[in-house]
Amino acid sequence: MSIRLEHLNYVYSLGTAYEKHALKDISLTIPHGEFVGIIGHTGSGKSTLIQHLNGLIKATSGALYYNDENIYEEGYNMRELRNQVGLVFQYPEHQLFEIDVMTDVCFGPKNQGLGPKECKERALEALKLVGLKEKYYKSSPFELSGGQKRRVAIAGVLAMRPKVLVLDEPTAGLDPKGRDDILDQIAYLHKESDMTVILVSHSMEDIARYADRIIVMNKGSVMYNDKPKKVFAHYQELEKVGLAAPQVTYIMHDLKEHGLPVKVDVTTVEEAAREIMQALERKE
Repeated sequence: MSIRLEHLNYVYSLGTAYEKHALKDISLTIPHGEFVGIIGHTGSGKSTLIQHLNGLIKATSGALYYNDENIYEEGYNMRELRNQVGLVFQYPEHQLFEIDVMTDVCFGPKNQGLGPKECKERALEALKLVGLKEKYYKSSPFELSGGQKRRVAIAGVLAMRPKVLVLDEPTAGLDPKGRDDILDQIAYLHKESDMTVILVSHSMEDIARYADRIIVMNKGSVMYNDKPKKVFAHYQELEKVGLAAPQVTYIMHDLKEHGLPVKVDVTTVEEAAREIMQALERKE
């Protein structure tokens, strides 16, 4: 269930006198089951990139393969692709529109041609996966909190049983607890559902904590494509393009400069705590 991009380019026009090269010669492979983080400053091309993954945007040139089939070939079943690659937009609650939560989550399976019984079974399964309590199933989506709305929107995509879940800033605007709850649930889904997850985020801490691999976008091109520790080792280069490393990375560099023998390729708070304790024991 891999996704492969080969020399993908996307150019869009702003009126007749100006064209913007939003994506430039993108070549990437995302194997099935991977948790990929995508980062980049505003306008770097990351949101444009993910909208190509289920055919919402068509490349100007190049190829995009899903399961070794070029989705730009004539006759390709784009509807089936969108059933397999589910996209949750930033502020997904704007996509909620049905009378109650259950009806809303049933919308996708119903649109796939499934009967009422199977739609409800899938909706119940998806709502349990995202951790929404049963007491909310008959509530209007608009009466829920921001975090609960995000859960409903994600459940609506999961009910279609995609093989790939693409999330564009799913925690935008949430408080720290709501953000952690949503991301922990996404990590659980990735582990339990054998699903590829592609997460776009501005939070370096979130990406470092959850992603197996990070793709850094800059001016429509891939700047880095590697494991989190290797990407954040380039924190000075990231700063030059408006990004950064997780805060603990800077703390570890400061500690080492002040004489504590710590490793600096640390990207999460948990790793930092262990490394500092070990360094203090070594120093004794």
